[in-house]
Amino acid sequence: MVLGVIGVGSIASAIVSGLCRGDQSRGDERQEVLLSPRNAKVAAALAASCPGVRIAESNEAVVRESSTLMLCLRPSDVGLLRGLPFRRDASVISVMAGISLKELHSIVGEAGSLARAIPLPSVAVGRGVTPVYPFIEPARSLFAQLGTVVEVGDESSFNLFSAATGTVASHFAYLARISDWLTSNGIDPLAARRYVAAIFSELAGSLEGDDPDFERLAQEHTTPGGINERFRKIMTERGVWETVQGGLDQIRGRLEGG
Repeated sequence: MVLGVIGVGSIASAIVSGLCRGDQSRGDERQEVLLSPRNAKVAAALAASCPGVRIAESNEAVVRESSTLMLCLRPSDVGLLRGLPFRRDASVISVMAGISLKELHSIVGEAGSLARAIPLPSVAVGRGVTPVYPFIEPARSLFAQLGTVVEVGDESSFNLFSAATGTVASHFAYLARISDWLTSNGIDPLAARRYVAAIFSELAGSLEGDDPDFERLAQEHTTPGGINERFRKIMTERGVWETVQGGLDQIRGRLEGG
């Protein structure tokens, strides 16, 4: 099976790196991967570091030669797919946020099967948790090599998972605001960034496991009458949690075309 990848950005790199890592650790038959020439520097680095990975001359060549296609373009670049000679016997997996199955069908035509997936960067080290809809082969088996696969029952539910990923930039902006507050009060900028990073990188370890309990973790870090309790109360009084929910509702609406 040849896995073709159109759009070689950070997520595509994570997927290919994870597949290569899995091949090497398990001694499996090598996965043949064909990359589009887009983002030539990244593609060349993957081809140089991963056996079985090569670069095609064009997107058309990727489509012609691949039995499974991974579409990793930015949603704004979806027009680059129109007019490509998609094979009727090919399986197509899209990781493009906000591009519905209906729109994908209008682009790929009568491809053998079609699925959407939301891989996270952790697939590069085999710890991904990847929602897939519809739950079909080869999408299921491909992402099973990269961690856990989440079977999603319908496209509306899939869009909920997708909306949740829209909070990542805000998470880092939140950390930046804490660091900036320290700096504004006289703390060295580098020391502030390192300190905030140390706080939250250490906490990330508590999220590992099959069933993380966020409310329990919040309680474990809340001392009655302490500063964590006070800060959480302030956030509640200011309506921060309602703002988060409202923002997610708006992102979901956008993903669903509202």
